[in-house]
Amino acid sequence: QVQLVESGGGLVQTGSSLRLSCTASGSTFSRYAMGWFRQAPGKEREFVAAISRSANTYYRDAVKGRFTCSRDNAKNTVFLQMDNLESGDTAVYFCAARQFPGAGQYSTQQVQYHYWGQGTQVTVSS
Repeated sequence: QVQLVESGGGLVQTGSSLRLSCTASGSTFSRYAMGWFRQAPGKEREFVAAISRSANTYYRDAVKGRFTCSRDNAKNTVFLQMDNLESGDTAVYFCAARQFPGAGQYSTQQVQYHYWGQGTQVTVSS
């Protein structure tokens, strides 16, 4: 079992950058594929980015070219670098872990993830 804790959220202006971190504990981090999701007020939680065990990445179209997902297995941490933030990026951001994936496999579906963090708020003001 793994515990996930997100950090790095905050209140920023449009065009700014934030770097979210998600640190795992309780299990071997390198065994998990990781994902980032977000939930805006009044909306369902949606996929943002994913990274496989071998660091293959995938993004939703709205964040391609602005967000970068990476992982540091030595630090048990996955990152989400968010640049050129827009008001539409305002949401609570969650990281999630999927156990027993193939090395290059990542997931965009919430049901495929086994563990979730509590989330960190990102607010982008215009």
